[in-house]
Amino acid sequence: MTFAELGLSAPTLEALAHLGYEHPTPIQEQAIPPLLEGRDVVGQAQTGTGKTAAFGLPMIEYADPDDPEVQALVLTPTRELCIQVTQALRAYGQRHRVDVVAVFGGAPIRDQAVRLKDAQVVVGTVGRVMDMIDRHHLFLEQARYVVLDEADEMLDLGFLEDVEAILRRCPMGRQTALFSATVPPEIQRLADTFMHDPVTIRVRSATLTIDTVDHHYVEVPDREKPDALVRVLKEERPEQAIVFVRTKVGVDRLGRRLTDAGVRVKTLHGDMPQGQRDGVMIAFKEGRERLLVATDVAARGLDITGVSHVVNYDIPNSPDIYVHRIGRTGRAGESGRAITLITPRQRRELAAIERHARTQIEPWAPGERRTQRERAEREAWRPRHTKPHSRDGVPYAKLILGAGRTDGLEPADVVGAVVDHTHLENDDVRHVRVLERFSFVEVPEPRAREVAEKMSGKRIRGTRLRAEVTNRP
Repeated sequence: MTFAELGLSAPTLEALAHLGYEHPTPIQEQAIPPLLEGRDVVGQAQTGTGKTAAFGLPMIEYADPDDPEVQALVLTPTRELCIQVTQALRAYGQRHRVDVVAVFGGAPIRDQAVRLKDAQVVVGTVGRVMDMIDRHHLFLEQARYVVLDEADEMLDLGFLEDVEAILRRCPMGRQTALFSATVPPEIQRLADTFMHDPVTIRVRSATLTIDTVDHHYVEVPDREKPDALVRVLKEERPEQAIVFVRTKVGVDRLGRRLTDAGVRVKTLHGDMPQGQRDGVMIAFKEGRERLLVATDVAARGLDITGVSHVVNYDIPNSPDIYVHRIGRTGRAGESGRAITLITPRQRRELAAIERHARTQIEPWAPGERRTQRERAEREAWRPRHTKPHSRDGVPYAKLILGAGRTDGLEPADVVGAVVDHTHLENDDVRHVRVLERFSFVEVPEPRAREVAEKMSGKRIRGTRLRAEVTNRP
């Protein structure tokens, strides 16, 4: 099926083509038609199934850019998810001239209030939306399209009472969509109370995980888990990985252990200052950080295509959480790896996860399923503090990049792009020259072709790069 067959307008199809969307996902195929018809929808689907587009595309079709009133509202449990959904809706609605505004805590309320004056679509965290309503900055009398995103997370965070209060402020005849990874009794009661004859859609998580993710476990005594994790990370060499830990204290403790072991990581949990959390999220999303140790709630808004590995340092409390965690990898058709550390006493919990996800979790073995290319990359990669320099007798090769000063590039941009998209670090990159229309940079010769491949197609300051190895001295 194509997006055109779903009944979307030409401007929306143009926006999707520009974003590189080719075919709708199952949740989009099933949710978009009834939402375009004006039906209420309950969608049960994991993160990574494309649910933002499932509710966002009909919302953009519905909104009238000439009407200054707030016509649509999306409620999210976290600031990170709020920002992510806002960015997606702005991209979908670019050709419709729909104004999408985000409201969330930790940012100046006055600035957000000013932007609300001309908004057609508002995406907000529950607490800040309530605050805006109480301060008479946000009026929902014309909000006839309402979405509850990650409703089960709102329940876990204790927001359900505020969600009900917000829904009561919206028109009785509104269209409501509710999306949730799980539908516990409290969420079902919410749907029964505030939704009218909803269409229920379920996308089975088992199908999503089996097709795109390899599942493995490592059995070790509890005291040996940090060392086992270091071995796994050094052997797997993930492009990007999220390591899930059950508690905030555990995140900090593991972050320190990994740093002491020479592994560069960033940590993320709810007790960190908001500015620090934002910095970590942005760095990870942009690929400048490869390893993230996080709690489940903190990582809820991390929807990133490039995550190659998910590591469950602590086995999750329930099979549903396992499925949600591993939904962070194997996205957008890419393959992923999920590795779970268990103690001998946790075999029963692992078996419960296997039954729930209808998949088999195999023992992990070093070097298993490593492709020829991965082997070559590992041979070429050097550990930290032993990087190849000219004084080590390692030859360097020159790359030419098809962008220069006219594209706004500076030497720091070139170095940053190489470091962000490869396993090299700043010290590996030398002799950067930015000319008018192209740039030169030198990297270790054994890695030159790989670096050129990984750099080609990437963007610096909005310019798509062309990179190739050159013999020019």
